[in-house]
Amino acid sequence: MCLKSIKGSCHNFCTAAFKDVTYKELKNLLNSKKIMLIDVRERWEILEYGKIPGSINIPLDEVGEALQMNSEDFKERYKEVQPSKSDSVVFSCLAGVRSKKALYTAISLGFHSAQHYAGGW
Repeated sequence: MCLKSIKGSCHNFCTAAFKDVTYKELKNLLNSKKIMLIDVRERWEILEYGKIPGSINIPLDEVGEALQMNSEDFKERYKEVQPSKSDSVVFSCLAGVRSKKALYTAISLGFHSAQHYAGGW
């Protein structure tokens, strides 16, 4: 999934491995506390349908801004410590479409360890 330029080099946002996380892998990662699971559904969806325990909600249209805000503002708004670019971040949503968009946003911002849970909630 790498877009080659005329010179044949890969663009930065394509260099990360786009790996979908399986249910079992996600469960193990959450139990180990080694990831931040970000649910990118709208707030009303979280209130109505719930969320994966241990996840935080950052709606898709806020992901780019959230990952670039200063850590104090992030903590105040989302009640969690902001992930660093080297942290493992996994995005989820209902069917996998919005979380894939969030993944691309994160990778374009330098979060090269970001991953995607296609299973949804």
